[in-house]
Amino acid sequence: MTCSNCAMKLESLEDTLEGVKEINASYHKLEMVIEFDESKLTDEQIVAAVKEKGYQAVAV
Repeated sequence: MTCSNCAMKLESLEDTLEGVKEINASYHKLEMVIEFDESKLTDEQIVAAVKEKGYQAVAV
């Protein structure tokens, strides 16, 4: 992320990924925390969606 608009762009994944309950992205911390339903969505699907937005992600 290079700016706060990047964080907002990543938070918009909440509207497109089924199973996401909440996304909090922080430009200042350079991190994104996602609360999601593991029966509907996997870490790999989230990482792929982040990459489609033009960013890198690692599931922790």
